[in-house]
Amino acid sequence: MLEVEGLSFSYGNREVLRKIAFSVKEGEMLFILGPNGSGKTTLLKCLNRILKPKGAIYVDKVDLGKISSFEIAKKFGYVPQRGEISFLTVFDAVLLGRRPYIKWEAKKEDLMIVEETIRMLGIEHLALRKLNELSGGELQLVLIARAFAQRPKYLLLDEPTNNLDIKNQVEVMRIIRKAVKEKGISAIVSMHDVNIALSYADKMMLLKDGKIFAFGGVEILDGKMLKEVFGIEAEIVRYNGRMLVVPEV
Repeated sequence: MLEVEGLSFSYGNREVLRKIAFSVKEGEMLFILGPNGSGKTTLLKCLNRILKPKGAIYVDKVDLGKISSFEIAKKFGYVPQRGEISFLTVFDAVLLGRRPYIKWEAKKEDLMIVEETIRMLGIEHLALRKLNELSGGELQLVLIARAFAQRPKYLLLDEPTNNLDIKNQVEVMRIIRKAVKEKGISAIVSMHDVNIALSYADKMMLLKDGKIFAFGGVEILDGKMLKEVFGIEAEIVRYNGRMLVVPEV
């Protein structure tokens, strides 16, 4: 279990997160929703200690503040909103996900994990291409593959469907959900698309002004909450057993 207690973070004098507290169990997908500037990306960066927040973060009762960055990297796979463009090949970029486990050089097991992950994301045809030759959507798939190659306990995904067409959005979210349920990991996903969140979330966290406005299952979301958090008039409808947000136009 991942447990967060009293997490706060500031950029200088500007407080971005205030006393955030929640937990995520094995096999759960938690979606973080909120308007721009509500602290979603900052929260993800605090969870894997790219940023150093106040408060405590525990993984299976272990305080992350007391273990090394390499040990943290074995527990968390992180996919940022924007990846760095380089001249690495796709294969080598995904292999970087194995870095926490490699001492001197990659072993056969590392190479096999990379090959398996590339197949899982359906990007075999890109394996020898360089990152600077890829489209935004192709690069996003590579970043997700790199995180999976870490074999983490927790996936931290910041807008993972960025730059993906609708087919790849659906396919990537299915892959993530399948991995979470079958491999016993957890995913914490920052997302702007509320309808994607409603389709895949076990739990939802709504952030507003750096604080948790609401937390729970998808049933917590209603038109009143959308108005208060996002400032839009919208209706929650059901279609084929799914909840969908339909904004007024």
